[in-house]
Amino acid sequence: MAPHRVVVIGSGFGGLFGTQALRRRDDVEVTLVAKTTHHLFQPLLYQVATGILSEGEIAPSTREILARQKNARVILGTVTELDLDARTVTSEVLGRRTVSTYDTLLVAAGAGQSYFGNDHFAEYAPGMKSIDDALELRGRIFGAFEWAELTTAPAERDRYLTFVVVGAGPTGVEMAGQIAELAHRTLRRDFRAIDTRTARVILLDAAPQVLPSFGDRLGDAARSRLEKMGVEVELGAKVVGVDSTGLEIEKGDGTHQRIESATKVWAAGVQASELATLLAAQSEAELDRAGRVKVLPDLTLPGRPEVYVVGDMMALDNLPGVAQVAIQGSRYAAKHLKARLDGKQAPEPFRYFDKGSMATISRFSAVASIGKARFSGFAAWVLWLAIHLVYIIGFKHRVTTLLHWAVSFIGRGRSERTVTAQQIIARNIIRKMPPEDLPTLPVVASDHVPAADGPSAERTG
Repeated sequence: MAPHRVVVIGSGFGGLFGTQALRRRDDVEVTLVAKTTHHLFQPLLYQVATGILSEGEIAPSTREILARQKNARVILGTVTELDLDARTVTSEVLGRRTVSTYDTLLVAAGAGQSYFGNDHFAEYAPGMKSIDDALELRGRIFGAFEWAELTTAPAERDRYLTFVVVGAGPTGVEMAGQIAELAHRTLRRDFRAIDTRTARVILLDAAPQVLPSFGDRLGDAARSRLEKMGVEVELGAKVVGVDSTGLEIEKGDGTHQRIESATKVWAAGVQASELATLLAAQSEAELDRAGRVKVLPDLTLPGRPEVYVVGDMMALDNLPGVAQVAIQGSRYAAKHLKARLDGKQAPEPFRYFDKGSMATISRFSAVASIGKARFSGFAAWVLWLAIHLVYIIGFKHRVTTLLHWAVSFIGRGRSERTVTAQQIIARNIIRKMPPEDLPTLPVVASDHVPAADGPSAERTG
C-alpha cells in the first residue's frame, strides 16, 4: 500500500513540530518545503541583532534536526503556486521549480512584517522576522557608532547616535532595552571621540501603553524600567514618514514632529504569508484583516478537509501569533490526521492552552504573565532564561547560548560584533534588481534528464 504523502510548508515552529509529530508513522511520508535551510527561533532574533548570539545558535539546520526521522525529506524553495484541486505544491529556488504532490497539506508559512500599507518604509527601517533582518540591523546598529566616531559635525553625530524602535510590543521593548545596554554599558569604553552614553534610544508606538497584551501593571513596570535605562518612551505617536536620515511622527493632537535618526527598527505589526491569499482563492475560507486564513475548529480549510493551516497564518478565536499557538496547532493537526488514517474518531476541536507570555527588558529584568500570575524583575528574568533554553533545539546550541549569555549578562562583552557592508546593503540591492538579473542555477544540456521519483513524486525543471 502506498504511503500517505504529507507536504508541510514552512520550517518554523508549526512546520517543524508538525513534521516531528509524524515521525513514528511508517505509513506516512513527509516532505517539508521551506525557503530557508534552517529552523528559526524567532523570539531571540533581537539578540542576534544586538550581538549577544550568533545566527547559528537560534537557527539550526533543518536537515540536521530531522536527520534521524527516516520518513521526512526536506526541500529548499519558496512556494510560488498551490493547486488544491490537483493537490500540488510548486516551489522555486534560483530558477529551479519543484512540484510536490500530497494527500494531506500542512501550511505553516508564518507571517512577515507589516508596514500598514507603507512597504517603502522597509528600505530604511528593517523589521525583525528573519536572519537577514537581524544581521542587517546588527550592521546598522554597530555601524552607527562607528560613523559617529568619524564625524566632526554635531548634528550628524547626534543623528548617528539616535536609535528609534517603532512598536512597543515584546520585540520592540527587548530591542530598545538591548540598544540602551549597548550604548550605556557595553560600548562605553570602546570609543575615543564619542561618549556612547549620550546616545538616545526612542521607543515609539501609536498605542497608549507599553506591552498592551500584558496588562496595565506589567506594561507600566516595563516602561518604568526602560525609562530608568534612559529609553525615551513616546506613546500615541504614529509614524507617517520614514527616510534615510529620520522619520516623521503624528501625535495624538494631530501635530507632526520629525526625529533625526540614522538607525530605525520596525517592530510594529505582522501580516500573514501571501500564501494565505492563494488558499482563500481556492477554498471557501475567508481572510481576516491581518490576511490570516479563517479555519475550522479542526484547523482545516472549509471545504478542504485535507488542508490544515496552523500558526501565524490561521485565524481562530482571536489566538495570538506566538510560538505556542503554532506548536500546539501543528501537533493537533498531526493528531487529527493520524486519527483519520487509523479510522478512529476525530479528536475534540482544537483548544489552545496559554502557557503565558514573557519579555525581557534588560539583563536581570523581565516581565511575565502566566495564568493569573503577573510578576516582573529578576525572578521573571530567570524564568525567561530557563524557558527559552528549553525551546532552543539541540544540546550544543543550548550550551553555546548559555555561554554567550554569561559573557553578555555577567560581563560587558558581546560575542558577535562582526559586521560587514553586505549585511547592511544586500537586502535592498536584491529587492531592486530586475527579475532578469536575479541569479539562477547554471544548467547544461546533460542536466535535462528525468527526475527520479522521490517520496512525494517531486518533479523538477
